[in-house]
Amino acid sequence: MWVVDALAEVTMTDRLEPLIQDLVVWCAQGPRAYADVIDAWRTSCPRLMVWEGAHDRGLVETRPGPDGLIVVATPEGHALAAARTSRSVAVTAPAIARPI
Repeated sequence: MWVVDALAEVTMTDRLEPLIQDLVVWCAQGPRAYADVIDAWRTSCPRLMVWEGAHDRGLVETRPGPDGLIVVATPEGHALAAARTSRSVAVTAPAIARPI
């Protein structure tokens, strides 16, 4: 039976959705350097799944910035962020362990 595969797909989507929303809320707080976005949103899943999910849904976009590409929330992303932050606290980038 393929029920297990269908459940695995739903579980992956369920796990990614909060991360996608966190990324969008974080970008809605102000423009972010593209490299910082990709570096900050590492997950146990491939980090590009979160980025691609937000980008493919039109929630974030890249634009030229003074020092390279920046990532900003689109109007749709700002709407999602406003709805989400109205019922929660501000989102910060995930903590990244870096060597000292």
